[in-house]
Amino acid sequence: MTTTSPPPEIEDPPTGQIEPVADHNEIDQFWDSDTGATTAEYAITTLAACGFAALLVVVLKSEPIKELITGVISTALGLGS
Repeated sequence: MTTTSPPPEIEDPPTGQIEPVADHNEIDQFWDSDTGATTAEYAITTLAACGFAALLVVVLKSEPIKELITGVISTALGLGS
């Protein structure tokens, strides 16, 4: 089963061939507002990873999880019964 999305609603879509831009300053001005977005994305990802790591530390410090992990390691090393 295939699905298709409707075409975008554009008030005045281009009708002819799109010409290449001769002046690259226009392109640079268009993308200037995006400066620093990558840095912000890395910062948010880093914060999320730190939060996940903190949660993992809290879970792994709980006594039932310690016993479970110790049992798995003991069994894997042949020290279990």
